[in-house]
Amino acid sequence: MTKYLLLLFIVMAQGQNHAAFDGPYIFINGNKLVEKKIINNKVISKTLETSSYDTIYYSEKSTFHKVSKIAALSDIHGQFDLLIRLLQNNKIIDKSLNWSFEEGHLVIVGDIFDRGDKVNEILWFIYELEAQAKSKGGRVHYLLGNHEYMVLYGDLRYIHEKYNKSSKLLNLEYDELYSNNTILGRWLRSKATIVKINDIIFTHAGISKDFIAYENFNIEKINNKMRQSIPRLKELRKLRRSGKSNNFYDMYFGKNSLIWYRGYFEEQLTDSDILKILKLVDADHIVVGHTSNEKVVQLYNNKIIGVDSSIKKGEYGELVFIKDKRFSRATLNGELIELK
Repeated sequence: MTKYLLLLFIVMAQGQNHAAFDGPYIFINGNKLVEKKIINNKVISKTLETSSYDTIYYSEKSTFHKVSKIAALSDIHGQFDLLIRLLQNNKIIDKSLNWSFEEGHLVIVGDIFDRGDKVNEILWFIYELEAQAKSKGGRVHYLLGNHEYMVLYGDLRYIHEKYNKSSKLLNLEYDELYSNNTILGRWLRSKATIVKINDIIFTHAGISKDFIAYENFNIEKINNKMRQSIPRLKELRKLRRSGKSNNFYDMYFGKNSLIWYRGYFEEQLTDSDILKILKLVDADHIVVGHTSNEKVVQLYNNKIIGVDSSIKKGEYGELVFIKDKRFSRATLNGELIELK
């Protein structure tokens, strides 16, 4: 276990007092790294060796083949404790929080940020788990959802009160804690919004007919455009809110975008509509989060899988487990129930 995770367990043991603890936030200041933690409502700073963390993060490819097993979940929203129970009980990680899913791929289909009070803890946990998985021949894919992008463009309506306090203590706006001048901020900016594994596409909200019609559907190009847009997001959003039309912003960040669309659940789409979408994106299934349910659900004869199982409430959650083209709900206690 790393020193960070050991500190995390100590903080968790504080019970209700944990709100006085936060961090670490690691800032890139010229040729040095500055780590800031909040302990007992006081900011503790120290300089780190520049070799302590990578400061350059390269985006990975967006398409993967011949993956033997996949697990996916979404909309964690700061619920660290529940996430750990779910992953441990389903043998994705062991009791020491180490990767135990072998060559499998774990997909987090967006929305670690907002609502809950252990967002930063989850981010560091996933940061470390990602490296562990890769060293074992597996992968962790953390896709950006609407709440990641909301924080990146400064929409802070849904952050937990804990983070308002942290921001004041650190004398920074919350989104600045994940700016391009921080380790986690640079790491986030390397992430994808959509990936394809075997014949399955994963993205936070869904793929609408309007999005496909906007331009030729190419996953690598879409991810590159989303990443490249991040430095301009605040400006683009400001223009859009002032009433000035912006087709790119509307399509990539509007109601029919990959991160906001709810059509599979709220529109009266037919099986034929879904099959047309799947043909255009060259996939057999699409896995999404964003629209909350009480458990993992399937729609349109397992063509659409919804993995937002309301983890955000902090009470219950599920994964979808995919192996040999069979889809199963993986419950909180580790039971597998085939989706039908």
